[in-house]
Amino acid sequence: MTTLKILPLGESALVCEGGASATSATLATQRRVWHLAALARNWPDVREVVPGMNNLTLLFDPLATDIEMLAERLRDAWQTPPAAGEVGRDIEIPVHYGGEHGPDLAEVARHARLQPKTVVQRHAAPEYIVYFLGFQPGFAYLGGLDESIATPRRAEPRLAVPAGSVGIGGKQTGIYPLDSPGGWQIIGHAASVLFDPAASPPALLAPGDRVRFTIASLDL
Repeated sequence: MTTLKILPLGESALVCEGGASATSATLATQRRVWHLAALARNWPDVREVVPGMNNLTLLFDPLATDIEMLAERLRDAWQTPPAAGEVGRDIEIPVHYGGEHGPDLAEVARHARLQPKTVVQRHAAPEYIVYFLGFQPGFAYLGGLDESIATPRRAEPRLAVPAGSVGIGGKQTGIYPLDSPGGWQIIGHAASVLFDPAASPPALLAPGDRVRFTIASLDL
């Protein structure tokens, strides 16, 4: 098990780092991050917890909190194994692959040395786990991508990527919740609303959710 490194972030936050790598996450570490977040949400004087990749940012009331005691409590909680059973929900998201919806599908296929249809089949086959949300509201970083279709980000990011675009960026895949610039390889489009500020909760996906993509259409 990895040790927990705790760093101050200004006067009212702590960053807890539990992984050996800042660029990749493991499911075992993420489960501990989720577990620590669930515990800390119920502690007095804790205002907010934000799970990230191998880390947790905790915001607290600096006038009412003994930082050393809080850090010790975090270390103790990190040593406590997560409760048995899986967290999260099962969510199915239909995707329209290729054509105007997936302008980079051919590039991913070229990089992987596979037929575009095979890329789509391999992308839709796994059960993905939401590791954490980041980049923009509701953007879920999904673990479980078939390594055979992992593809580097575009050399030149697009200035505008439509909401719902399904992309591959390195060893990760995800869906853009909002129109935004972006450099991931876009292979399809999902009609699901990933972020609605008027909804409760506003994000469709949450850490620990299990996601399956289905092939709504395929345009080669």
